[in-house]
Amino acid sequence: MTSTSQHIQHRVRIVVADDHSVMRAGVLALLAPDSGIEIVGEAGNGREAVELVLRLEPDLAVLDLRMPIMDGVTATAEITAAPVRTRVLILTTYDTDTEIERAVEAGAVGYLLKDATREQLADGIRAACRGETVLAPRIAERLVARMRRPAQVPLTAREEEVLSAVADGLSNAEIGKRLVIAEATVKTHLLRIFAKLDARDRTHAVVVAMERGLLRRS
Repeated sequence: MTSTSQHIQHRVRIVVADDHSVMRAGVLALLAPDSGIEIVGEAGNGREAVELVLRLEPDLAVLDLRMPIMDGVTATAEITAAPVRTRVLILTTYDTDTEIERAVEAGAVGYLLKDATREQLADGIRAACRGETVLAPRIAERLVARMRRPAQVPLTAREEEVLSAVADGLSNAEIGKRLVIAEATVKTHLLRIFAKLDARDRTHAVVVAMERGLLRRS
């Protein structure tokens, strides 16, 4: 008897928000057999989720990322800024670095993908309720890979000018005329640019620089 009451006492209370009713029903069905998790509310958008959290004060809000009226990131920011102890776990299909960073910056303690198994989801919910960081395996792998990547070496102002000229389609000779430098100097700058960006050719260097925000185009 004591063990049963202790089990009930440690039940975690959650709110689930997803604008797709079928996906929301799927999450509820996955969690229903788990006696340690109690779903106290469900919402179809971020605004409803925030209102539920403020009214019910659950342990955790499980939010989809993209929802109408208010998205998951905005809802996360409002929930974490509110005078409640509710934590936020993002459950979504989107796994881009930008989406993850926005959610974490807004205050989410975890980020899981909708292909998570029942065990991964339930374990993630419990861990998030304890304040632990929860990440989908492939997201965690990507973050580790980014941390292991060598530090980014910035381009000099002259290298930016040379690469910008490459992006404009100029040849080495034309770049030399534009920047009033020798063609041999242009080649030297390009070699340094290739080394810094780990680029295999001129086109690749431009693509890499733009992806990293190192090349500003007007």
